[in-house]
Amino acid sequence: MSIAHAMIEFVPSMLLGVPDEATALSVLPGHKMVLEGRSKEAIRIVSIGGFSAIIVTIVLLPLFAILLPPIHEIIKPYTWIILLVVSLYMVYRLSSGKLNMIWSLFLFILSGVLGWTVFQTPISSGLSLMCVFTGLFGISTILFSLNENSIIPHQNKYYELELNKDMLKGIIAGGTTGAILGFLPGFGPAQGSVLAQELSGGSEKDNVKSFLTAISGLNTSDTLFSLYCIYLIGNPRSGIAVYISYLISSFSIGHLLIFTFASLLAVSISLIICLKLGDIFARIMEKLDYKKMSISVIILMIVILYIFGFIYSSPISYLTLTLITSTALGLLPHYIGVSKSQLMGVLILPAMIIYFNMFM
Repeated sequence: MSIAHAMIEFVPSMLLGVPDEATALSVLPGHKMVLEGRSKEAIRIVSIGGFSAIIVTIVLLPLFAILLPPIHEIIKPYTWIILLVVSLYMVYRLSSGKLNMIWSLFLFILSGVLGWTVFQTPISSGLSLMCVFTGLFGISTILFSLNENSIIPHQNKYYELELNKDMLKGIIAGGTTGAILGFLPGFGPAQGSVLAQELSGGSEKDNVKSFLTAISGLNTSDTLFSLYCIYLIGNPRSGIAVYISYLISSFSIGHLLIFTFASLLAVSISLIICLKLGDIFARIMEKLDYKKMSISVIILMIVILYIFGFIYSSPISYLTLTLITSTALGLLPHYIGVSKSQLMGVLILPAMIIYFNMFM
């Protein structure tokens, strides 16, 4: 399920939250391709990237098994320093000027304060993360696209896709970066995209195909590697990995092989599903009222959030305040012109504090 989700989530992420043509330069390459009527091509690029990166991760597993356990023991006391250095580099790398850098740093710290504060509330950690991410990256993105009067243009049913050396670089970069992300707590695909760009030698502006394969690749490889981390370093690095660690008390090489083959099967089936669903929804989206559909998605996210709030007996006042605050904070990058990846401070800053207190 986790591997399938990592593959198929690119379909709604590219077709929802699409801005208008005037702001196309400020969004992800997948949205740009949708605005150009190239959704079929974009979906195939991310499908190939996600599938191939799993292969890369599995092939590199013996190397990871040899190198990562001793490296982890050495760097563990200095994890907070590594997180700090990489975060500062991300702020610098994703900023287009001094003012932009100041805003990026401000949003990174502000989101970190939000994350630390939310973890002190009576809301359970799982539900609080669901609430914060719904506001920061879900509702806020769709609200902004509604403000821009977006439409989904006609999607071309013909496409040209050739697996070239740039895409191969993106695949290798995605598979490798996924392992790095699985090793660094708090970092997600947004930060990984910058690392993947450095490894692939391109950027989202210079080579869209290489960028998209790297992004989709690191998403799926990060999912698989987070499971590998249970065996390699005895530390789950994702929600699904934590859940698996509860089910399996002693993680053996046999479990590792089961996960590997299950992942291969899942990613193969998901490749077909992703292509079919992407083509179907691209056709449907052209005919739907984008505004009504976006409002329906926002309502659905809020309803699901409150259902879980009632199930876990969470204080609704805290939940509501957290959702409103995170949504407002999630809107700021759109209007300021700052990368939304800086909002990952919501996880990274609390992780830095925890590691600092643990080893100092």
